[in-house]
Amino acid sequence: MEHALSDPAQRRLILASTSIYRRQLLERLRLSFECQPPRCDESPLPGESAESLARRLARLKAEAVAAPAADAVVIGSDQVAVRGGEILGKPGTAQRCIAQLRACSGLEVVFLTAVHVVDARNGRGESHIDRTRVQFRALDDAEIARYVAVDAPFDCAGGFKAESLGIALFERIESEDPTALTGLPLVWLSGALRRAGIRVP
Repeated sequence: MEHALSDPAQRRLILASTSIYRRQLLERLRLSFECQPPRCDESPLPGESAESLARRLARLKAEAVAAPAADAVVIGSDQVAVRGGEILGKPGTAQRCIAQLRACSGLEVVFLTAVHVVDARNGRGESHIDRTRVQFRALDDAEIARYVAVDAPFDCAGGFKAESLGIALFERIESEDPTALTGLPLVWLSGALRRAGIRVP
């Protein structure tokens, strides 16, 4: 599926993701791009750190899609949420989401958002990771339940949507790039795409 503006002189650009949140972020750059599923095993390796996991999966996704796309620039990204050394997955259900948010109440969660951009013509890649620190407010069970019912953030690492009502769950957010928390750090990515021959803007 192709998105945004068409420019016949522009390099082919592929987002190796099925995430609607990453697609919406990349659309902000007003580029023509395709979305392709990265079809790779995202299981963590034994003893793998959260940062290593995020970096490896971002590169794996980009390279998996770039392999058959000889003329494209491919973007892969992955996000891992960490609370006190524990990796938090996507909750998947309302019950698990409520439990995850209850466990995050009053605590700091670090979101590691990794991006890998690869030029399929020569195999050259460039990587980046953004660290976003989110301080949760002290949340009571009633407001957690109300939030989960309204936003249904079951497919989001950490169990919230920062671009939606989830922003009301926090005391503060510390990050170099406000778009990283949603899943794709556009500040760094804009520069990486320019270096790969994509005109931004």
